[in-house]
Amino acid sequence: MTRRHLGVPRTATVLALTALALSVLFSLALGSRAIGPAALWQAAQGLGDEHTRAVLATRIPRTLCGLLAGAALAVSGAAIQVATRNPLGDPGVLGLTSGAAAGIVLVATSATLAPLGLVGGAFTGALLATVAVLGLGSLGRGPDATRLLLAGAVVTTVAMALSQSLALRDQGAFDALRFWSAGSLSAGAALTAPVLVTAAAGALLLAGTSRGLDALALGDDAATALGQRPGLVRGLTFLAVALLTSAATAVTGPIAFVGLAVPHLARGLVGGGARALLACCLVLGPCVLLLADVAGRLVIRPSEVPVGVVTGLMGAPLLLAVVRRTRGAL
Repeated sequence: MTRRHLGVPRTATVLALTALALSVLFSLALGSRAIGPAALWQAAQGLGDEHTRAVLATRIPRTLCGLLAGAALAVSGAAIQVATRNPLGDPGVLGLTSGAAAGIVLVATSATLAPLGLVGGAFTGALLATVAVLGLGSLGRGPDATRLLLAGAVVTTVAMALSQSLALRDQGAFDALRFWSAGSLSAGAALTAPVLVTAAAGALLLAGTSRGLDALALGDDAATALGQRPGLVRGLTFLAVALLTSAATAVTGPIAFVGLAVPHLARGLVGGGARALLACCLVLGPCVLLLADVAGRLVIRPSEVPVGVVTGLMGAPLLLAVVRRTRGAL
């Protein structure tokens, strides 16, 4: 699909891709030890100082995790916001991220469920959280922003309580959970085949529903008049979001607010069209997550602040601003 068919302005495309390239460069070059452009180029070719090559070798997987998780969370947030016509839609706010994390903890602490693997546990948890949120939010009678937010708060609380109670029974799991639960690009699993397949499946499913999302943004009546089935479009959208959220959570742990913040930034560049918004979030999401990770590395180096803490500090004021701006609609 071309940029013209997506409706993405040329300037927005250039700005987004430039920001992505710079974010990747910063992620590879900056940290407890900075790597200059020349040294970075040499190390990328397997030349230069051995220690520099070792540092770069640790940052490349971290950057790849940021690219995948940032894109998955941002696109998921945009899809939720369009599907529910709720500007506060986000996998974290609606409890999907916490559900995925609870599924991972359950698999990690249960020998019976171990064959599911991290991604299987994350998807199961995210899917159950999705069903609970949709049920409690009475989405079948049409999206209600207030009920969805309350349902998300309930699901998040229950999922977090389940994760903590399970971890307390297993000292090893508890020690691992303490750092992983804050969200970190270096704390999760590697980019294994199950993670990539899950993310790809979610992306393809969401791409297939993008036309329906465009119609859904106009309202259920308008979408029906255009030949779309709003209930089916929302169901497939949330299934895609569950897949994407589970893949991101399996890699990085639970990271909040990326899915909330990035769609609002993208709308300033491309407007509110669903397909253009999703395409822009696909690029801007990694930018935000990688830059947040770089900020966490630099603020107290040689130690670091987990990226989930950084995004929480950035996202909380944005959440308040969005609530204040849309309080008449909630």
